Amino acid sequence: MTIKLSSESLTHLPSSVAAPKYRRSDLTPGILHFGVGNFHRAHQAVYLDDLFNAGIDRDWALVGAGVFEGERVGRDKLASQDFLTTVVEQDDGHVQARVTGAMVDFLVPGDSAAIIRRLADPAIRIVSLTITEGGYFIDPASGKFNPEHPAIVADAADIDRPSTVFGMILAGLKRRRQAGTPAFTIMSCDNIPHNGHVTSDAIIGLARIADDGLADWVRENVAFPNGMVDRITPATTDRERAILADKFGVEDNWPVFCEPFRQWVLEDNFPAGRPALEKAGVQFVDDVSPFELMKIRILNGGHATIAYPAGLMDIHFVHEAMQEPLVRAFLAKLERDDIIPTVPPVPGVVLDDYFELIEKRLSNPKIGDTVRRLCLDGSNRQPKFIIPTIADRLKEGAAVEGLALESALWCRYCFGTTESGAKIAPNDPNWDRLLTTARAALADPAAWLAMEDIYGEVGRSPVFVEAFGVALKALWRDGTRETLGRYLEGGL
Repeated sequence: MTIKLSSESLTHLPSSVAAPKYRRSDLTPGILHFGVGNFHRAHQAVYLDDLFNAGIDRDWALVGAGVFEGERVGRDKLASQDFLTTVVEQDDGHVQARVTGAMVDFLVPGDSAAIIRRLADPAIRIVSLTITEGGYFIDPASGKFNPEHPAIVADAADIDRPSTVFGMILAGLKRRRQAGTPAFTIMSCDNIPHNGHVTSDAIIGLARIADDGLADWVRENVAFPNGMVDRITPATTDRERAILADKFGVEDNWPVFCEPFRQWVLEDNFPAGRPALEKAGVQFVDDVSPFELMKIRILNGGHATIAYPAGLMDIHFVHEAMQEPLVRAFLAKLERDDIIPTVPPVPGVVLDDYFELIEKRLSNPKIGDTVRRLCLDGSNRQPKFIIPTIADRLKEGAAVEGLALESALWCRYCFGTTESGAKIAPNDPNWDRLLTTARAALADPAAWLAMEDIYGEVGRSPVFVEAFGVALKALWRDGTRETLGRYLEGGL
């Protein structure tokens, strides 16, 4: 028999499932969060839940928000269980389930009027974001905010009726300015280098188009701390719901399964106040840059390294990819030869030890993370996780053969079929374009690198163009396995 998750059932949970140690009626909201997905509920919400369990800062509860119609499905699932979430941490030697209650409301996604009203509420002192790497209106080639995006232009023309997340935030700030209410802090929790600066560029860039005076006020009054976040959190499927019901006796519409490891490094720049997150394990530093560069290049770059060869080999789960000797060896060689040498020293961290931890995390068989998830959205992820490393290697005059092979594997994946001939379902917002370009690259590899908005100067480097061409032709001539084997044995 299972217990359906709700506020009423919290006192009846099985003994194997930890319940909140606080009365949720004692919580008051202090943070509005855009992008209520699995990562947020396994990361920021868990840190806050830890604080609330310790009797600390219960005026910093979460209110969820979203801008897309598709987010209503998740909102309705959570609303039906009083915004509670079961978080299951597991690896080979550890399984633990807990119910978190840090979220007290979730506004209807796309209801800009309701969201703006809540943003104007003085109780909201932090607005946080997990809107994915592709949600910041960044031009991939330049790495800068694109003020000419049609959605941004539309919001700037009528900032009181916005449709984007940045338009809603700016409309909320506009009301606070008019009312004499102090500004809130805006905290990105996405995997983007200098995510605070990127968010600042988007908000102020939009404001500059709409109202110079408002832009100046935002620049002078709003803080945008940089941060690095980390926890492997795959998507929820019927598999996870069934495991939770069978092993723990809890029926949850949208549980989160994740690894035990979690990390959060933040700049301490919160003029409107913040919860005492350091008491829950958050590391506050003066400069997040070394930590975020380490994570983005070694972990996220590592994700991309194993994703595409595994996808082409029809491997389903990430831990299965790590069990494939060719994939695991490719990851280790590319990391140690090409990626880690581009990462500057990080305070208190031995980079080789950090990579060994990542190998262990990626090998966790209990998470059920999928290769397809790692392959997702390469057009946004490659320019952030891989191409800057290539650029640094080229500047140093260092070898780029391994990175060219990674890029060629992405191109081969975007051709739309695996090595077995199985069709790859669309897996990128720009899939049609990538599919067309990958097919053109079959005859002319340089066509792939000519995607200026993705590759920029890297795509014009004769050294990289040559290395990429050699790698792509090898993949088509010899297949993924033989090409990886030759690279590992000494070169293509």
